[in-house]
Amino acid sequence: MNIENAQKAVDAWIKEHGVRYFNELTNMAQLTEEVGEVARIIARRYGEQSEKESDRAKDLGEELADVVFVVLCLANQTGINLQEAFDKKLDLKTQRDKDRHKNNEKLK
Repeated sequence: MNIENAQKAVDAWIKEHGVRYFNELTNMAQLTEEVGEVARIIARRYGEQSEKESDRAKDLGEELADVVFVVLCLANQTGINLQEAFDKKLDLKTQRDKDRHKNNEKLK
């Protein structure tokens, strides 16, 4: 599924199951919460913090999907075509950074 279709799927889900979109500020707070959950898993599973027993069952993929869902909601409700924005950003990064990382001694 591409980003455009994902936006449409989220919009259909909201209309069928979600009643309406939460307002933008609520969704921003929800996005912050979801990113925090991703950070917690990564800090404990891949970082130096010890992982609590209660954290071991958490699914990183599910938490990342929560982040994507809320980002798609925000794009929908603010009229952003995220596929176009992403494609534009990838082109920009390719032009700007095409040799930057290849020449970075820290990455070798």
